[in-house]
Amino acid sequence: MTIKAILIDIEGAAGPLSFLKETLLPYAREQLGSFIATHAEDDDIEEALDEAGRLMGGFSLKPVEAEALLQRWMKQGRNPTPLKIIQGRIWQQGYEAGAFCAEIYPDVAPSLKAWTDAGLRLFTYSSSSQLAQKLWLGASAEDVTGMFEDFFDTTVGQKVEEESYKAIAERLAVPAAEILVLSGNEDELDAARAAGLATTRIAREGGEGGNHPVAPDFASLSFG
Repeated sequence: MTIKAILIDIEGAAGPLSFLKETLLPYAREQLGSFIATHAEDDDIEEALDEAGRLMGGFSLKPVEAEALLQRWMKQGRNPTPLKIIQGRIWQQGYEAGAFCAEIYPDVAPSLKAWTDAGLRLFTYSSSSQLAQKLWLGASAEDVTGMFEDFFDTTVGQKVEEESYKAIAERLAVPAAEILVLSGNEDELDAARAAGLATTRIAREGGEGGNHPVAPDFASLSFG
């Protein structure tokens, strides 16, 4: 089987999941209320809040109601697009203020370069917004954003839904079987495989088994 494109998850595959869970998400929870109060009339934030209200049945949310809803979604581990957009903007402020620095695994940058040099097309697919993805990959010790052709997020669909991967394959104009998905999440890989894509689970913290080929890191993968 020839692989022509690689669809890469960031959280847990390219960067430590702990950075999301222990740094980014707590920061978003802490800043959410003040951010909404300050930026509710920004075009993209206003649109996100309107969409959050529509998802709840068409309600027009007051700032305090919007904060409570988004906090609940975060606590439940849900990834609706309005939440992802607002989180991305909050994290942008955090990066710019020097509140934290992004982390990617040391094998990522050289692996991505080797793959692009070999003619492979690289893409991301994350539950985080495009902005949040670019911030994570661009604010690390080595900016790797330029190696990616595009960044997919929940606007194309949820990562555990088969149709999302079919939509991405259609967007790329590449046969599904020639797209390799790299993720640490079995449910996401199951959806990708159901859509006909090739899959490999990146097991940064070890562990065999599961329904997909396993690799410990990007450096252990080879194509050709």
